[in-house]
Amino acid sequence: MKTTSKLSGGIPAHFSGHETFPLRQMWLKKAFDESIERGLIRKSTFSDENAIASFGVGKNMVASIRHWALACGVMRESDDGFRIGNLAIEILQDGGLDPYAESPSTAWLAHWQLAGRCFRSTTWHWLFNHVTAPTFTRQELEEPLARYARELDPKHRLSASTISRDLETCLRSYAPRAAGGSPEDFAEPLLGELGLLQEVHKGQYAFRRGPKASLHDGVFAYALVDFWDREAEGQSSLAFETVAYAEGSPGRVFKLDEESIAQRLIALSDFTGRRLEWTDSAGLRQVHRKHMTREDIKNMVRRAYD
Repeated sequence: MKTTSKLSGGIPAHFSGHETFPLRQMWLKKAFDESIERGLIRKSTFSDENAIASFGVGKNMVASIRHWALACGVMRESDDGFRIGNLAIEILQDGGLDPYAESPSTAWLAHWQLAGRCFRSTTWHWLFNHVTAPTFTRQELEEPLARYARELDPKHRLSASTISRDLETCLRSYAPRAAGGSPEDFAEPLLGELGLLQEVHKGQYAFRRGPKASLHDGVFAYALVDFWDREAEGQSSLAFETVAYAEGSPGRVFKLDEESIAQRLIALSDFTGRRLEWTDSAGLRQVHRKHMTREDIKNMVRRAYD
């Protein structure tokens, strides 16, 4: 079932499609490997009778792989099928930066797509940008998320079960079940290694805020520029508070504390050859940006896999 309304900026809100399966380590590669000439994946790839044999998983999982490949930006819909994105080619092609999604940088980039860019992943975006409680249960989040969905589209009514399933899948993506459940619950959730969310008691969760050792400065810089391009296009500087606290910002999405953000911003001057530069004068903390080409941005990501 496809359930959509509109987010600000015209992005469709989306609360389903994953068939309740969290994203697994090899699924993005499985989708990528179905591409043929010029990075095209035929639409029938995910629906024809050979799909189960081709992907080596059940029918619902094939649908889930399709959903996650779209949500994580590995592919996008086009008139003639699905087109593989340039960054996905760099990372997932055989001999690429990380063809088997083993590097934490790939998981961080997937998380950024889901919680930062918010394409087909409204619950992910809402959880990391709007939930501020120190601890929470899935049940406590259901009504606030339903209210958020109603604000996006007052005419559309999501069922309580749809909200509940989406939240459960989101939480299990980052904090897999510790005990019980089926063997499927332990099958390599890609985002579980990031340490962003923990189950502190049975059914009760908390964010892990603070420095993230596995978050490479290259991924942080990429996310910052991506956020900047979408939220402050044309501006040559960005306030520290915006980087740390604005909706969809690296600070919020990566759950970084102020000191960690400041340290990373200071380090970006050398890392980017002064294309991004931190200043702190008269209590005004800002990041300044010089012209950056697409190749400059790609190089930031490449260095995250050195």
